Amino acid sequence: MKISSFNRERKYKLFLELMKPESQTSILDVGYTEEEYRPSDNLLEKSYAYPEKITALGIDQPTKFSARYLKVKAVVYDGKKFPFTNKQFDLCWSNAVLEHVGGEADQVLFLQEIKRVSKRAFISTPNKCFPIELHTKIPLLHWLPKPMFDRILKLIGKSWAAGEYMNLLNLKQVQDLLENAGITDYQIIKNKFLFWTIDFVIVF
Repeated sequence: MKISSFNRERKYKLFLELMKPESQTSILDVGYTEEEYRPSDNLLEKSYAYPEKITALGIDQPTKFSARYLKVKAVVYDGKKFPFTNKQFDLCWSNAVLEHVGGEADQVLFLQEIKRVSKRAFISTPNKCFPIELHTKIPLLHWLPKPMFDRILKLIGKSWAAGEYMNLLNLKQVQDLLENAGITDYQIIKNKFLFWTIDFVIVF
């Protein structure tokens, strides 16, 4: 949990450094969290100097979220097409959401929609090759084929993490998704923990 929180703080600093948002920059946060389990949840809303410029998009009703972040506009959608016009936002921030939107076709649509509604994007997703699976805190088992991994999760009482909840990606899979989404001008930054890449930041 501490490693994950440290990494989120590091990504937020990288976001400010690379994207350089200003007081009038409109930002779309794709994937807000209604339930907060750690201090780094909804980090953009907690930390950004101009919360009134943030629009948060998610699939859950933002009852607690909106009560916490009064200046942020929250929008609920069906998890498919974004309810916004083309290039409506200057920036998009999406932290650790890509792996949760479904299978490959859903992930491609997710990237296409981010590209459609925002002028620039900052997206992160965990590295499947990192030895600890960060959602379940289980080492190595996520390297097994997904059907086998899902069966083990159900046996050990972590069925909530099985199925479409999580489709982890390695570097090649991230690159293939970007290509299939028609995104060619991008940068992938590898965030390290010790000798391992813990996650990828995609900037386009």
